[in-house]
Amino acid sequence: MEIFFTANFAYILLLTGMLLGLLAMVTPGTGLLEVGALFVLAAAGYVAFNLGPEAFNAWALIPLGLGLVPFLAALRYKHQRGPLLASAILLAITGSIFLFKSPEGSLVGVNPLLAVVVSVLYSGSLWIMVERSLAAMLQPVAHNLDVVIGQIGEARTRIKENGSVQVGGELWSAHSETAIPAGSAVRVLARDGFSLLVEKESHSPN
Repeated sequence: MEIFFTANFAYILLLTGMLLGLLAMVTPGTGLLEVGALFVLAAAGYVAFNLGPEAFNAWALIPLGLGLVPFLAALRYKHQRGPLLASAILLAITGSIFLFKSPEGSLVGVNPLLAVVVSVLYSGSLWIMVERSLAAMLQPVAHNLDVVIGQIGEARTRIKENGSVQVGGELWSAHSETAIPAGSAVRVLARDGFSLLVEKESHSPN
């Protein structure tokens, strides 16, 4: 069990939780990313708590916090998205690597090879997924979105206050007055921005 209470494991959990949290901000939601981020970050906090206060470099929280600034700016300023996203990734990785000390008290407690591998995976995953999500969000509307009203689609998740449906080959956020199980056929009743009001379709589409 000692392997789960080390700076290396806390580092993996921290970056994983941050990745899920940032992706939740740009992905129309089912709530799964948010729940996953909270669960993983809570686990990272638990491991960090067991390492003790002497295992931390408190100043490393500064770049971690500052990393949110260029990330949020990247969501708004599409022409500077690349440099801003790169800055956010660099600050997040720097802060997480230096957040934990080694048991011997050295400044960096994370294994260098592990730091390189996890950082590359984190950077690549975040870059690709955010670029694709933002590109889809910023793509100009090429047709009347109201054409989805009346169409029949499929609930990709359970739908009540929120959820996701596949309609006309596109993934939409959706809500319903009654609970709809995942996989059910649904009919679109109305559109509110980029969210659809749907109901369960009693007959399968032809």
